Amino acid sequence: SELCRQVAPFCPGRIVVLEMNEFGLYQITESLQSRYPAVQVVPILGDVKDERRLIEIFVRYEPTVIFHAAAYKHVPILEEDNAWQAVRNNAFGTRVLADVAARFEVEKFVYVSTDKAVNPTNVMGATKRLAEMILQYRHRLTALPVVLVRFGNVLGSSGSVIPKFRSQIDRGGPITVTHPDITRYFMSIPEAAQLVLQAGLMG
Repeated sequence: SELCRQVAPFCPGRIVVLEMNEFGLYQITESLQSRYPAVQVVPILGDVKDERRLIEIFVRYEPTVIFHAAAYKHVPILEEDNAWQAVRNNAFGTRVLADVAARFEVEKFVYVSTDKAVNPTNVMGATKRLAEMILQYRHRLTALPVVLVRFGNVLGSSGSVIPKFRSQIDRGGPITVTHPDITRYFMSIPEAAQLVLQAGLMG
């Protein structure tokens, strides 16, 4: 949603927002239409794994730049009984979207990845790395213009560890950390969105 807010001031011809969560889609649509009434916002309920739905969208709206940020990313949930869902959503969903984007010859495909894709040690990182490899292969195969952007911890994002830390602090601690010697780096949602946008414009 923040990425859409960062794109809107550039007055694109149209912003097509593809979202699985109906209420989330409603919220970002209302926000964009209120703040940027001159920008046409098209709310689309859909799933990146649904090729037929994607083709309908591409035929009707002819998007030129794709910002792909859809992912399951809560590591503890994905590690146990949901690993295959992470593979389907994060890797297979990216493949389906990239295949359709290449078919319709989009000008740029910007993929939001994670620092956990570097030497992955969990399902989330492994599926995001697999998605990166799929996009690199698609680029070599069809020259789909791909930009990969990796992030660490984004404060306030839906996958941020901050709400968990805050809850642990409210209960008097301790704070759960992966390792006592680990160093964590954080950025804000607007900072992250600006970097993705810059990558899309310049990459």
